[in-house]
Amino acid sequence: MNTLTEAKTATKEATATKPKTIRLTMAQALLKFLDNQYIDFEGKENKFVKGVFGIFGHGNVTGMGEALERHTGKLTYLQGKNEQGMVHTAAAYAKQKNRLEIYACTSSVGPGALNMVTAAATATVNRVPVLLLPGDIFASRQPDPVLQQVEVPTDYTISASDAFKPVSKYWDRISRPEQLMTAALNAMRVLTDPVDTGAVTLSLPQDVQAEAYDYPEEFFKKRVHYIERRTPSEQAIQRAVELIAQKKNPVIIAGGGVHYSLATDELAAFAETFMIPVGETQAGKSALPWKHSMNMGSIGATGSLASNILAKEADLVIAVGTRLSDFSTSSKTAFENPEVEFLTINVSVFDALKMDSQALVADAKIALELLTKALKANNYQNTHQAERLQGLKIKWDQEVDKYYADERKDGLSQTRVLGEINQFIEDKDIIVAAAGSMPGDLHRLWRSTNPKTYHMEYGFSCMGYEVAGALGIKLAEPDQEVYALVGDGSYLMMHSELVTSLQENKKITVLLLDNNGYQCIHNLQVGQGSDGFGNEFRYRSEEDNRLSGAYMPIDFAANARSMGANGYTVRTLDELQAALENAKKETVSTLIDIKVLSGTCTTGYESWWRLGVAEVSTDEKVQKAHETMEEKVKQARQY
Repeated sequence: MNTLTEAKTATKEATATKPKTIRLTMAQALLKFLDNQYIDFEGKENKFVKGVFGIFGHGNVTGMGEALERHTGKLTYLQGKNEQGMVHTAAAYAKQKNRLEIYACTSSVGPGALNMVTAAATATVNRVPVLLLPGDIFASRQPDPVLQQVEVPTDYTISASDAFKPVSKYWDRISRPEQLMTAALNAMRVLTDPVDTGAVTLSLPQDVQAEAYDYPEEFFKKRVHYIERRTPSEQAIQRAVELIAQKKNPVIIAGGGVHYSLATDELAAFAETFMIPVGETQAGKSALPWKHSMNMGSIGATGSLASNILAKEADLVIAVGTRLSDFSTSSKTAFENPEVEFLTINVSVFDALKMDSQALVADAKIALELLTKALKANNYQNTHQAERLQGLKIKWDQEVDKYYADERKDGLSQTRVLGEINQFIEDKDIIVAAAGSMPGDLHRLWRSTNPKTYHMEYGFSCMGYEVAGALGIKLAEPDQEVYALVGDGSYLMMHSELVTSLQENKKITVLLLDNNGYQCIHNLQVGQGSDGFGNEFRYRSEEDNRLSGAYMPIDFAANARSMGANGYTVRTLDELQAALENAKKETVSTLIDIKVLSGTCTTGYESWWRLGVAEVSTDEKVQKAHETMEEKVKQARQY
């Protein structure tokens, strides 16, 4: 063979083995990659990334914006109206979809990016996956300082996007287009992990978004990420059975993990088989129908009388899929039996060890099935009496009935309004709430029949989540009615995605309970010795130069109508019932402005919530509140 022939052969062989590439900008490559990510849970395959929410500005309009405009795949673009709001919408969507589908969110640099930080924390605290793609300053640094750049003289590598680090489960900055490949794979690793999931942030410098690279075709292949149930070892199950067998007075705390594991039937069977009463966290509520014989209602600081009495007596707490927050444990004072121990079923070791629990690190559905089988084989019995449990449940149901029937001559009470709404909507309808006095009242009083019809963001209790969250739920469940229950304070903080719901023709109903201010915090403040300060929406008074004048009249229905939604104002029971009927018939988003009396919410039942009350004050009421706090702290568990 001559030299020329050998050279041609070598060239052909090299060409045949060289990976095929596609020349794309980094932003274009990112979208093409996201469009080919799938998730498999128990044999059912879903397209993982549904689309991209975005607000364009300098920093993403000519990079991600161009890529989205020319994108020919299946990703849908949705226009946000506030960067925080669009991330809340994406998070609510992911939560409603049991974390099996997500949206990504893209923003400009500086303030556009920083607007997403609060929502990133909300997603991370709640263990909900969202992919955030904030624009960043130039990686080349040549035009610095650019518009909206935060300059740190001691470390020039820092930009506004670094603020995402403490609230992200994974953070990366793509400073060269080829870095996308490892960053994108790591992003998927975290987003699809039930234990480590939360906000994932890929910070995208605006020049790098537009830079091209020859990406290997293999990078864009279809990838399926498998969610596998974690099965406990035989030894772990045996240890759990041995602990339960020693106990005669157990209770169950049902958390959000029951929903994510699709373990509602297994929870019901476990509770029924061994007659163990169940208290629900905010995230776990609706795991059992409210009428279920073992459902004692909410537990903890916003708990029912039935659940909290049983919690005080319990010698064993079986926590299923919950991180045992201060509200669920009444700041670690809910469990007074000196013999009480904790068994926590959770896929996360971090959560499973809280309250000094014996950890059963496992999927909730599998763990409950195995425990039921093993305890049956051991003929386990406890000392709970059906008559007593039924009596506690009936007594609490009667208490709820009283709240729902609360009539006032001078206006509508908040609990009566919630009762009317609860009785009006259908079992399959979904409610969403997040902050103010609404979570406490709904946790105690709301009667859910079907799983995942109660959507409460209470990990971060982020004001402004409600309207945006309702849109996310409607995107996830387009055939169900979705109601956002929101206070006037939360609505004023953020309602921008009401416009997006109109733009996308996704009808939501906003039930706004207007009580003239941040009344939940006002009540909390007054309960700790304050005379009330800075929490009501009043005009400034010339007499004392404080916000102590008349209440501010705000027409929230007119505000909704100005954006294209329907709006109703309600001051009486008849008007409320008529407005609910009309809203149900509407085909576009509707807001009902319900004027309610302040201070007409529920109170605590056998529970406490720890606050830092001033140790020194000129007011005797505050001094007394501090002394009470100190006494309760002594009763709390230390770890």
